[in-house]
Amino acid sequence: MNKSPLIEYESLAKSNTTFMAELEAAATRVIRSGWYVLGQEVAAFEAEFASYTGARHCIGVANGLDALILSIEALDLPAQSEILVASNTYIATILAILRAGHRPVLVEPELETFNMDPDHLAAAMSSRTRAICVTHMFGKSCRMDEISAFANSHGLKLVEDCAQSHGARYNGRMTGTFGDSGCFSYYPTKNLGAIGDAGAVITDDDDLAERLRHLRNYGSKQKYVNRYVGVNSRLDELQAALLRVKLRHLDQMTQHKRGLAEIYHHELPQWLSKPLQRDAEYDVYHIYGVRHAQRDALRQHLLENGVKTEVHYPIPPHHQQAMQGLLFGEYPIADEQHATELSLPISVGHTHDEIKYVCDVVQRFKA
Repeated sequence: MNKSPLIEYESLAKSNTTFMAELEAAATRVIRSGWYVLGQEVAAFEAEFASYTGARHCIGVANGLDALILSIEALDLPAQSEILVASNTYIATILAILRAGHRPVLVEPELETFNMDPDHLAAAMSSRTRAICVTHMFGKSCRMDEISAFANSHGLKLVEDCAQSHGARYNGRMTGTFGDSGCFSYYPTKNLGAIGDAGAVITDDDDLAERLRHLRNYGSKQKYVNRYVGVNSRLDELQAALLRVKLRHLDQMTQHKRGLAEIYHHELPQWLSKPLQRDAEYDVYHIYGVRHAQRDALRQHLLENGVKTEVHYPIPPHHQQAMQGLLFGEYPIADEQHATELSLPISVGHTHDEIKYVCDVVQRFKA
């Protein structure tokens, strides 16, 4: 039996090969320009990404976590406000709430979609609740009509964590444009990935955008004049130039990943829980997460047959050591998801034949 890797979960070098000439030209352009911080490349990317999403403003920052922290800080909520957040989200969403000086309150997701279940929002509310921070998990939009309506009816601010949903839509509308702000990570593995850390916030709120532009740059827009207590979290000129290249190809990359997902949908066995498809939700499949009660055995079977996989995520936030004394309650749906989820290969660098091979290996698994 061949135990050496045949199909990587993801190869960033392979995924970026298609764009190598354009990426190298963009990097050379920045180096030769002599301007490396908050220059023309950042301004151009901000304009292009705002146009792509349909937002009025895009503010580039250093990474996705900073995008979340600064967005929450910019809302100027009362100290120690409660913010509703999914119980199964990646821990960055929760860290952002804590770093901004507020209290995360966990809300269970839908079992089938991994996304926050709006039916659980009311039970998590208290007199101290001031905002909701949704995470569009795995490239699928949350049910934003219901979540937005709930936020509006209770006077809550709404922040969208779009780190996994570049280009995803709900009823034709881009994720990130439903709330007060939409926060993006361009970590290299994202559908729109930089060659390092990078992030951005989109918003239609002029005042919020102005505050964010100050906060990312020491609280200043005019040199040596500091209006707010800010931080150093600026999108790098080089990363902005590289992201401009990748943004031009994002829809093409999304179509490729959606094509791979269709193979999974049709060829994976029925005994495997596959991502739920809804007409209102245009999925971009940052992750193709399946579920199975014998997840670890299935993962080992795939590895023994040359297929690498990942788990998103092995430990739910409320069981993390860092969160003890900060998160409270029991979350059986999140626990079940974290115990059964398995992420199959689905990157720009994968071919249709490779995905069909993965399906064949799964079919041969003896539970």
